[in-house]
Amino acid sequence: MAFDPVGDYPLGTQRPDLVRTPAGLGLAEVTLDALRAGRLEASDLRATAETLRLQGEVARAAGRRELARNLGRAAELTAVPDDVILEIYTALRPHRSSAGELEALALRLKGDFEAPLTAAYIREARAVYAERGLLSPE
Repeated sequence: MAFDPVGDYPLGTQRPDLVRTPAGLGLAEVTLDALRAGRLEASDLRATAETLRLQGEVARAAGRRELARNLGRAAELTAVPDDVILEIYTALRPHRSSAGELEALALRLKGDFEAPLTAAYIREARAVYAERGLLSPE
């Protein structure tokens, strides 16, 4: 059955068959009993890129374009290691990074992690930071 971003919302109740853990478990398998029995790990509670993309389609269909863009970036970031996520967070704090450092980060995201939406976001932040005097000197 094809995905309908309007009729299939909310995914968890309308299309639980589309929601899976990173390890491939179905939504019905994510239970307190499974947790207590040791059949679940912390990573099983993370959203997958596919679920985030589907949620993005739901947001887009509802006219919530910015939320859809955020979910698209979140889908990309599921493939980025936690230490790199922390590096991005730190780099985006005001006065922490130069324009060149942010560009290098954008290139790394696009090249190493295939995250073009997030790379574009970093570049957009770089431009806004430059405008507002929030960049670190080169």
